[in-house]
Amino acid sequence: MTGFGRGKYENDGREYVVEIKAVNHKYSDISIKMPRQISYLEDKVRKEILKDVFRGKIDVFISMVDYSEKGKAIKINRELAKVYISELRELAQETGISQDINVIDISKFPEVLNITNEDNEEIYWTELTVALKEAIDNFTQMREREGNKISEDLLVRIDRIKEKVSNIITYSAGLVEEYVVKLNARVKELLNTDIIDENRLAQEIVIFSDKSSVQEELTRLDSHILQFVSLIKENSNGAIGKKCDFIIQEMNREVNTIGSKANSLDISKLVIELKTEIEDVREQIQNIE
Repeated sequence: MTGFGRGKYENDGREYVVEIKAVNHKYSDISIKMPRQISYLEDKVRKEILKDVFRGKIDVFISMVDYSEKGKAIKINRELAKVYISELRELAQETGISQDINVIDISKFPEVLNITNEDNEEIYWTELTVALKEAIDNFTQMREREGNKISEDLLVRIDRIKEKVSNIITYSAGLVEEYVVKLNARVKELLNTDIIDENRLAQEIVIFSDKSSVQEELTRLDSHILQFVSLIKENSNGAIGKKCDFIIQEMNREVNTIGSKANSLDISKLVIELKTEIEDVREQIQNIE
């Protein structure tokens, strides 16, 4: 399912912004981009998101600005600074230029002057969590709205599937009787007589009935449909995408079996229509959590 959520929190000169975006994906794939200053919190952010999100390709963008003095300390890498000074003086002697060296200039060299954040981990996580939860709430609300629309569409499609299954039941019920009439007519035509071996005819009918009966498949298919509808209607607050995907696979398997067993053009046409509807549902299922 697609979705977007944004959260923001400010406190004591610190500002956090969290944005969560998602597109359809069969599994859970979370990518997090955040400042190096708080990159050690990435695993906590991931776990927090996975409490509410189970499916989708999710991109998380976190920014933080810290103007606060709390927990900050300035440290000078004195040994490195001395190396810079030594090298600069040597360069000045070799080139004959002035050896004037300003401490401010030295502080600008890489890794000489460092601002560190001491004992701020708990503060950062506590404050970031506020923005993160707001983003997750907005994100899940948007996905819930989309999920409700998808659920309505799936129920409409399932109703069409149920109608076609009902038609197959109707056709299959008269299949044996139709075969008996055709078999009688064919035997009479071939033997050119009205006298038919009833025992032999009964055997052929039993064999045909056993081969073409799709009652078991229809019963299981009807059970799968009921389970699917129950999941859609009763578990709207949980992750049901993978369960629905499994049920759809089972429905497709039963329909394939019906198509291979049913000796009827009408049923074959309905099977094709059913497979089309089921495939549409399967594609839609990939969009729900």
